[in-house]
Amino acid sequence: MKALKTIGIILLVGLAILFLMALFGEKHFRVERSEVINAPAAAVYSNVSSLGNMEKWAPWKYDQHNLTDAMKGNPDGTIGAIHYWKSDESEGEQELAVLEPNEHVLTKLRFLAPFKSDNEATFDLEAMGDSTKVIWGMQGDMGLLSRFFGIFMSMEKAVGPMFEKGLDSLEAVTEREHLAALAATPAAPGFEVTIAERPTASYIGFKSAENMPQADIEKYFMENVPKLYEALGKAKVQPTGPLCGLYYDWNQETKTTHMMLCVPVAEKTKVEGLNNDMMPAGKAYATVLHGGPSASYAAHMAVDAKLTADGMVIADRVLEEYVVSQGTEPDSNKWVTNIIYMVKPK
Repeated sequence: MKALKTIGIILLVGLAILFLMALFGEKHFRVERSEVINAPAAAVYSNVSSLGNMEKWAPWKYDQHNLTDAMKGNPDGTIGAIHYWKSDESEGEQELAVLEPNEHVLTKLRFLAPFKSDNEATFDLEAMGDSTKVIWGMQGDMGLLSRFFGIFMSMEKAVGPMFEKGLDSLEAVTEREHLAALAATPAAPGFEVTIAERPTASYIGFKSAENMPQADIEKYFMENVPKLYEALGKAKVQPTGPLCGLYYDWNQETKTTHMMLCVPVAEKTKVEGLNNDMMPAGKAYATVLHGGPSASYAAHMAVDAKLTADGMVIADRVLEEYVVSQGTEPDSNKWVTNIIYMVKPK
């Protein structure tokens, strides 16, 4: 009996400690994940500002059994639209509460079962030329019961993986729809892919980290272009062509790259503090992009489609020559970029 009493006391003390931890635990939570999607903000916004469109990529529907749902309230895509669902696992509704076109969406997320809770979901969009960074978050207040269960399973661990899965699906759906829209639009720019032999070319400039996020490319250019031309001026080196981006690789899954911000120079040119590299001679597939970066992805896809159709693969690097760019022309409609792929047979 004494042993049982001791065990009982230990259990009561343990429960008291857990209760105190829950009582003084965090009363508010915020979980978020982000992804860079190769599509303009308007394309991403379309899929996060409509409750119906969310169903095309939503991760939660795969974990629900005997799911039934319905739309109510105001028309979908407007403030006050509500999506109600009920399944063996949960019941609740999501309401569009704030809509800022191409920038921000906030929804009211009300769970009715298995536990009642009122939270908010947010989508924040950041336009990045021809891509968009989307931040998906959920936030709310933690009741005593939620804080108690949070001791064993945090909201970060419970919700984070689902957000990652959902963003991957949102990325795939949006990019597929965007490319289909470009192909179906008569006014969409066409890209003629030319084939030519290129001589060996020498370049000098700054190399990035090996896994630089796509979101950091613009900042990398802004910081290093002035430094590049300043170093060349001090060394009295005259570039033999326009500013370039020499891309060594591109990881589609992580949206990262390793590249060199550079200019072409005479062979064996050296400047202290700058990196040297060379593009060997060989066959190249190329196209010309007229205008700003919004159609850059489509231009690259045009070259990729051509070399794939011809049974070719990338042999060395991908080069972008910024013939007319922001440095000399403020009107992006007048920008000209040569996109060049060095290729070889499969």
